[in-house]
Amino acid sequence: MNSIFYLAIQIAAIVLVAPLVNGLIRKVKAFTQKRTGPPVLQMYFDLYKLFKKEAVVSEVTSWVYKVAPYIVFATTLAAAMLVPVTTLLVPFGFPGDVIMLIYIFALGRFFLALAGLDAGSTFGGMGSSREGMISALMEPAILVSVFTVGLISKSTSVLQMMEGSKSMGIPLSHPVYLLVFLALLIIIIAETARIPVDDPSTHLELTMVHEAMVLEYSGRHLALMELGAAVKQLVLITFVVNVFLPHDQLLSMGGPGVIAISLLIYLAKVILFSVIMALIEVNTVKFRFFSVPNLAALSFILAFLGFLNQFVLS
Repeated sequence: MNSIFYLAIQIAAIVLVAPLVNGLIRKVKAFTQKRTGPPVLQMYFDLYKLFKKEAVVSEVTSWVYKVAPYIVFATTLAAAMLVPVTTLLVPFGFPGDVIMLIYIFALGRFFLALAGLDAGSTFGGMGSSREGMISALMEPAILVSVFTVGLISKSTSVLQMMEGSKSMGIPLSHPVYLLVFLALLIIIIAETARIPVDDPSTHLELTMVHEAMVLEYSGRHLALMELGAAVKQLVLITFVVNVFLPHDQLLSMGGPGVIAISLLIYLAKVILFSVIMALIEVNTVKFRFFSVPNLAALSFILAFLGFLNQFVLS
């Protein structure tokens, strides 16, 4: 029964909050530029409109193009089950391993890249090749970051990482956690196709990466792709805020009221992180594509310094 309750809360929290993150980022960017901007709930309206429309499929595409949106959304939803929004609900024997999380995302990315190639569009092929390059550059930094946190918690379980950080008081006051946090911040920006790596609001063919791969999609297929990208973004944010800014240690185990308070604190942390991402976008410009390796190198250096610090400080 506890497992069913956990799954229901996870799906509801992740899927319902995911579009809100994009809305908050757009609103903060518009506010800093003295514009009104779209409503915070604009992505909900867009998804509702797209789900009501039929998908137009090119005759030259194969089965890969048709199943890719469902696989992308299913993989992100499966990944969402491995990163608890609150540790107060986690059932006994929770199997959430961070290595599994990384490669579930890799499976979704693989089919996303194949779908971009399958339509035969020049822009789709360009976006797929760029996505492959960016993911290959970021993967070493991702692995070093999660292994460093795993060394501290003595486990690669996501739950154990969250439980270990709760016992440290304020993890970001620890130099290892601070370095890994900065590395993961860069990784999230790259993995979610945000400025300075990519601009999710542009349709300029020579600069787009994620948008190039989904350019041929429409209707419910496009809705699944966009919702999958939003869910992936929130899952990564959830991992960071619950490991580096834990809050459940402040609450005692209790009934629905305590769980509701934990979820509200989680939502506040997600909003804070969304504002930080928006301010980063406002204060930076999109890099040239061949400058992205420098950003990946910076992320790897920060993660590796955290890894070395863990041996020195331990």
